[in-house]
Amino acid sequence: MVQEIYVIDDENKIAKKISSIFERDKGFKFKHIKTNEIEKALKDIPSLILINEENIKTDIKKLCKEIRDDEDNTITPIIVLGKSKSKKHIIPILKESIEMYIEKPFNKEYLYYVIKNIVRLMYMNRRVSPLTGLPGNVQIQTELKRRIANKEEFDVLYFDLDNFKAYNDLYGFSKGDEIIKFTAKTITNNIHKACIDNGFVGHIGGDDFIGIVNKSMAEDICKNVILEFDKKVQEFFNKDDLEKGYLEVENRKGIVEQFPLVSISIGVVEVDIDRFKNTLEIGEIGAQVKHIAKTVYGSSYIIDRRKHEENI
Repeated sequence: MVQEIYVIDDENKIAKKISSIFERDKGFKFKHIKTNEIEKALKDIPSLILINEENIKTDIKKLCKEIRDDEDNTITPIIVLGKSKSKKHIIPILKESIEMYIEKPFNKEYLYYVIKNIVRLMYMNRRVSPLTGLPGNVQIQTELKRRIANKEEFDVLYFDLDNFKAYNDLYGFSKGDEIIKFTAKTITNNIHKACIDNGFVGHIGGDDFIGIVNKSMAEDICKNVILEFDKKVQEFFNKDDLEKGYLEVENRKGIVEQFPLVSISIGVVEVDIDRFKNTLEIGEIGAQVKHIAKTVYGSSYIIDRRKHEENI
């Protein structure tokens, strides 16, 4: 994967100079951007942004704030290159959540490794859910593959919220994010409490989560997650909706529909030695049992206990 790095400079000298440092490293691509092109650069969500402070036509702090305030670039790393040695000048820039201020003239080898290391860390961080801080799909697949390769026996729990879209439509995405974070915390606390040394929780995306626990632990964890979820999720509804016991949401045709309050469905797959050849097979069975759980009114769990010799 090529890492695109944007160099903000109203001239093009430093962009060419930095690009030459990475001449033999084909994994990095440098693009020169003028200050009046900043909006276009932000839409592309680069891997890293370098700013040549001496050659921009706007205030450096204002520019840094504009980048950091952009919704898609809140975590894009920024390095400012400048000639100042004054802390009174540099610290206010760093206060705008800028990763580094590098004094010019810079050492080529130093800059090379700073850029490589920051991009590497950002690549790793972007594989983690920014909302919940839980591992994403890359780590989830790695964990499943590791356990299969080691011929471990374990349980995989697939979590999904019911009627979450209706909640988002009625209460808004900000409130929806709060329920997602609450769900992540509830799952994590219960899994790590029951499975201290070998538990894993990942955020697949949206309102979908995964848990990996030791063999035969899943059922108690499911019961505890549901008990805690159903009790505490009530805090995310207003009094009227709680009293009614359902949500009233207007659809695209202007018709008001009724939906049950948000609940949680859990599909569990018991992974015996040699039952599954790969993670895809586990996911397919997980989707099946989770779908069955979602047909049950309210929070529920379904466990697939079929052995590897049984037909699926």
